[in-house]
Amino acid sequence: MAKSTIYSALDLRDGFYQILMRESDIALKAVSTPSGMLWDYFDDVFVHSRAVNGKTDFEVRKEHLRKLQGLKRKHKLYANLKKCIFGASEIPILGCLVGKNGARLDPENVRVISECPTLSNVKELRHFLGLATYLCKYVKNYVGKIRPLPQLLKKEAEWKWAAECQQAFDAVKQGFTEALILAVADQDRPFHVVCDASDFAIGCALMQHDHQGRDRVVYYQSRQLKPAERNYPVHDKELLAMKYALAKFRVYLFGSGPFVVYTDHASLQTVLKSLHISLRMARWLSFFAEYDFRVEYKPGRLHVVADALSRQPDYAVKTADANRIGVERVSAPSSSLVDNVKVAYASDPDTKQLLSYASVHSDEARRKLTPHLRARAYRYREHEGLLLYRAVDNDANRIVVPNDYDLRM
Repeated sequence: MAKSTIYSALDLRDGFYQILMRESDIALKAVSTPSGMLWDYFDDVFVHSRAVNGKTDFEVRKEHLRKLQGLKRKHKLYANLKKCIFGASEIPILGCLVGKNGARLDPENVRVISECPTLSNVKELRHFLGLATYLCKYVKNYVGKIRPLPQLLKKEAEWKWAAECQQAFDAVKQGFTEALILAVADQDRPFHVVCDASDFAIGCALMQHDHQGRDRVVYYQSRQLKPAERNYPVHDKELLAMKYALAKFRVYLFGSGPFVVYTDHASLQTVLKSLHISLRMARWLSFFAEYDFRVEYKPGRLHVVADALSRQPDYAVKTADANRIGVERVSAPSSSLVDNVKVAYASDPDTKQLLSYASVHSDEARRKLTPHLRARAYRYREHEGLLLYRAVDNDANRIVVPNDYDLRM
């Protein structure tokens, strides 16, 4: 539908009940597939047309509808004319409006969410989050906005509508009023994925370049981390975000051809070829093997889309050039940030030990390191008070950021 300019929608009368079936055959109509059971989801027929071979989009539309009517007549299927739409610039599909400019939220759904009064019990909260979560692919940082609300749904939680709950409620409603127009996926153009992780959530976005070269979002997705996942190391959280993205966007990416995954965690570029991995990572790598993709590093300052989906709601998202920036081209951080990093080294025991060792590289300093630091100490060096790290021999040096909350957020 990505390149079409004129749309029609036909609603079949009585849905699938038009198809006659012997009662004895009812049990045979379920279909089991490698992906699970298939269920009837909707019974509308969508027709999308565009100018081709010297014919206008209107002429092509007439041909499409004529062929469709012939098939309906042949198989004795009837449409409900009162619910049909012909030759429109956009049509409603599953709670959104799809047209030549992309997919946007149905204004009626936006109105229902934006006019929702303050919630007073768990039942109302479930209803509100049910609709909001169904449409969340249009809202950046959705999981960050709703963060306090799901806590009220826990069995042991006492209903207490605190100030932070009201702020989250208002932020979600505001997010839907500012929802973007998403691009309609074009299978003839390559996809790319951006993903990121924070201490409490993972986020990703499916993107494409349109015919004008603009970077367009096709789908936003994010979720909160489970309690066990919050204990993962940063590297594993970033890898989990990548796995989550490929699973969520599987219908677009599987078998679509080569695509790129952008991350602000440079070590993920080599993880697919690493020989030393955990059992958990081994399972994930077997999942990644189903896809044809490569991982490219994008510095955090350019990684704003996925960052916004995984960070806290007040994370400052700024517009930036989305062109790929290689590791060798990373611009130097500001002097104030460098000074903050140097100061924070002293409060992080690991970086404090490594910096002392990297400054002298003596056997005595190496013996003072803990065993897990000593094993990789040769990859660290000191430069003008900064601790640098090289993941592999041919990789560029990267600044080591100490375990400091303010710096990492």
